[in-house]
Amino acid sequence: MTMIKAKGNEFNLPNVKDSFNRRAAQFRQSIIDNLRNNELAEGYIEVSEQAYALKKAKASALWYFNGHRLYYSYNLCNTFVENMYVVMKVIELEVKKLINEEKTLEEFTHEFKEDKEVEDKRKEARKTLGLDENETDVEVINKAYKNLAKEHLFY
Repeated sequence: MTMIKAKGNEFNLPNVKDSFNRRAAQFRQSIIDNLRNNELAEGYIEVSEQAYALKKAKASALWYFNGHRLYYSYNLCNTFVENMYVVMKVIELEVKKLINEEKTLEEFTHEFKEDKEVEDKRKEARKTLGLDENETDVEVINKAYKNLAKEHLFY
């Protein structure tokens, strides 16, 4: 099993060997249920979907709570279904911390709060670095950033 570290949480990534699309749908529904059952979402919840869960793709969840847009995504695993599991598990663990009073409501909200324009700003930054706007490999982004910095160094 692979150990995952995400948002200060550590957990094992399950070895999904079959029924990938069904599993991704179950993880997606678990996210929605967890947020609704704990009244941490005000109506609108959007959780990413993929027609083919074995595809390499980012999984994400977006919801509104206390007037804030809350968002979490993950894209470091090899498949969408694995990324969806990480999103589900992080939200589940963070909600559990809130319920167990290990975190305040303000800390929970701050942990997931994101401006609407952040994704557009990330795409624009990647273009500035000469990368595809959907590039998510941190090593590739860091390398492009360092190369751009070297080009603009003044001696």
